Amino acid sequence: MKFIYSYVKPYSKAILLGLSIKFLGTIGELMIPYVLEFMIDDVVPKQQLSKVLFWGIAMILLAFLVRYLNIKANRMAVKVARNSIYRVRKDLFWKSLNLSGSQTDEFGLPSLTSRMTSDSYNIQDFIQSMQTLGVRAPIMLIGGIAITLTMDVGLASILCIMAPIMIVVIVTISRKGIPLYEKVQSSVDDIVRVMRENITGIRVVKALSKEDYEKRRFEQTNEQMMKKDIKASMLMSLPGPVMTLFLNCGLVLVVIIGANRVNAGLTKPGVILAFLTYFNMILMGVMGLNRIFMMISKANASSKRIAAVVQIEEDLTPIPQEEAAKTDRDDFIIFDHVDFSYGAESTNAGSLPQNTMAFTEGGRKKCLTDIDFSVKKGGSLGIIGATGCGKTTIINLLMRFYDPTAGHVFVDGKDVRTYDKDDLHRMFGVVFQNDVIFADTLKENIVFGRDVDQEALVMAAEDARARDFIEAYEDTYEHKAVIHGANLSGGQRQRVLIARALAAKPQILVLDDSSSALDYKTDAMLRKAIAEHHTDTTMIVIAQRISSIMNLDDIIVLEEGSIIGHGTHEQLLESCPMYAEIYRTQMGEMK
Repeated sequence: MKFIYSYVKPYSKAILLGLSIKFLGTIGELMIPYVLEFMIDDVVPKQQLSKVLFWGIAMILLAFLVRYLNIKANRMAVKVARNSIYRVRKDLFWKSLNLSGSQTDEFGLPSLTSRMTSDSYNIQDFIQSMQTLGVRAPIMLIGGIAITLTMDVGLASILCIMAPIMIVVIVTISRKGIPLYEKVQSSVDDIVRVMRENITGIRVVKALSKEDYEKRRFEQTNEQMMKKDIKASMLMSLPGPVMTLFLNCGLVLVVIIGANRVNAGLTKPGVILAFLTYFNMILMGVMGLNRIFMMISKANASSKRIAAVVQIEEDLTPIPQEEAAKTDRDDFIIFDHVDFSYGAESTNAGSLPQNTMAFTEGGRKKCLTDIDFSVKKGGSLGIIGATGCGKTTIINLLMRFYDPTAGHVFVDGKDVRTYDKDDLHRMFGVVFQNDVIFADTLKENIVFGRDVDQEALVMAAEDARARDFIEAYEDTYEHKAVIHGANLSGGQRQRVLIARALAAKPQILVLDDSSSALDYKTDAMLRKAIAEHHTDTTMIVIAQRISSIMNLDDIIVLEEGSIIGHGTHEQLLESCPMYAEIYRTQMGEMK
């Protein structure tokens, strides 16, 4: 709970004021039955109408005051909880954006999503309730017992015997509930994962008529979560009926014993009526404590999950120049005998980057072996190979989403590990294979919050061959794209993404299979525009089409994480059988 405390600490004064108001409101609520008992036993028997009216009006005013104080305290609690969880979500979101590739793999995208949603809600509910129910419940319990002791010690002793038993029951069961709620939240991750997969791939599901299959898959995951939730909820709901039984038994004893005491003249009727009211208040207090412990169990599990992300240390921080590797090559981009393996912590299903083949070696997932190449400033490199051979992993290492397990990567003569990540990434314009169009205007999708003026925007759209279709819209660059650019064709989405990569005039342009949806003519025009208007830009193109890379300065051919061919298009046709076969197949020269 120290994690939660760090976020509510700035609101300590507001919390103390709110608790004070709630305390006064609860004390006022406890006084209403006491005033009622006084009226019945002391005021009414005197048959003085003025005093009856006076105390009756006093009760009404007290009730209104109690209501006002409770509403005021509740609103303050909501404000503190809202502001606290705003800061939690802000830090969690920021930290999630800055996780390294391996850390993101470790947590998993579905888990990060559920921590941002359900876990943060559990903490918000806890912060809010502890300022209201956390004050009211114990005061109702303790205050109710204390007041009844002043009225009739004999009857109050019934409560004094039952209260400790009920508290022990609550504490014991709640301690067992915390691990169960941690399992429930883990199951929420699984549900988010299945939902995310289906929402993202809804068109594939519909196209292959797999709605029933995905429905069964979701039902299976949902059922597993439901079973865990039922187990946790049944355990945590057990104190309620037990305590209700105890209190109702106590209430029966109070009525029986109290009636005998009234008949014997040992107590007054108003005391019995007040006792019945206080029993209900004490019951609410006990039930409130039960709910508090349930929320503590949920919040404790959720705070651990969020703290695991927020408090994790960055593992790809810049290293000092004196600790960095050196190179005697003068090329702009250098991969110096690089190996890369995904560690055991990154082996969760679905967590590895797409198009990354994993080769088991020594318990680790090896993706690249002895990758060695260089690209000159303003030069171009094409990378081709079968799906899963490690092409995208090379880009991940170049942008330092991961660090190599062996060898070194250099950009502009410096080890990439020495760069501040923002400085490094500002050098790049990138179109990833499965890049995202956001639900925003086409202008904002291209500019993307960077310092790009209108002229640069239009030029980027022109070079990406996107200007014609964008300006054909009535609202041109202000045209709104829906989520994932679903209102754009595949080719239009790719051209908008390429325009985004070109807009800031990057030093390094990376195109990861970014022209697969373009026709050959548009693809050729795009490559020509980039070659003419971005001559100083170093370009790396990952492609399945040989036509997209055959005119580049250099080409490497990957197979199972290793370079099996390296050279120009003409050289590879002579020296690399795999490349020659791809060329003949794609160019229609297969015999």
